Amino acid sequence: MKLIIIALILFGVSSVAASTQSPYVGEESNEIKSMSPSEINGLLQGNGMGFAKAAELNQYPGPRHVLDLAEQINLSSQQIEQTNRVFESMREKAINLGAQLVEYERKLDALFSSRQISASALDAILLKIGETRAMLRGAHLHAHLEMKKILSHHQVLMYDNLRGYSSGSGNHKHTH
Repeated sequence: MKLIIIALILFGVSSVAASTQSPYVGEESNEIKSMSPSEINGLLQGNGMGFAKAAELNQYPGPRHVLDLAEQINLSSQQIEQTNRVFESMREKAINLGAQLVEYERKLDALFSSRQISASALDAILLKIGETRAMLRGAHLHAHLEMKKILSHHQVLMYDNLRGYSSGSGNHKHTH
C-alpha cells in the first residue's frame, strides 16, 4: 500500500512539473524569439502560410495551386498567362511585406533583449507589425479574389475537388 501511495505522489509531482514546462522550450535560441526559422523563411519567400485560408476554403482558389493544377482543371493558355501575372504580383508584394514583417519582429525582439523597451516604443512597433501583417494577408487574399474572376465556376469546383475540399454545407454561391 505504501508503494502505491509513493508511486501516486511521484506521478503527481512529475505531472505538475511537466505541466509547468513552457511550450517555448528550445525557442530561446531563435534568431527572432517570436518566430521559428521556418516562419522567417516562409515570409521571406512569399509563401502563403495560411494568410488566405478564408478565401481558399470558401471557393476562392489560390494562384500557386491553380498553376500546379492547370492541366487537371483545363486552364486555357490565356488563363495560365493571367494566373501567372496574379501570382507574380502577389509573390512580389508578399516577399517585400514579409521582409518588412521579419524586420519589425527583429526590432521588437531587440527592444526586449536590450531592456530598452518602453510602453510607447512597444505600441509603435506593434502598430507597424499589425499594419504590415494586414497588408501581407491582403496581398494573398486579393490574389484569391483575382482568381475567382479568371476561373469558371466548373474550374473552381474541379480545383476544390482536387485539393480535397468538400462542398461543405452547399452554401457556396456562384457570382460569375
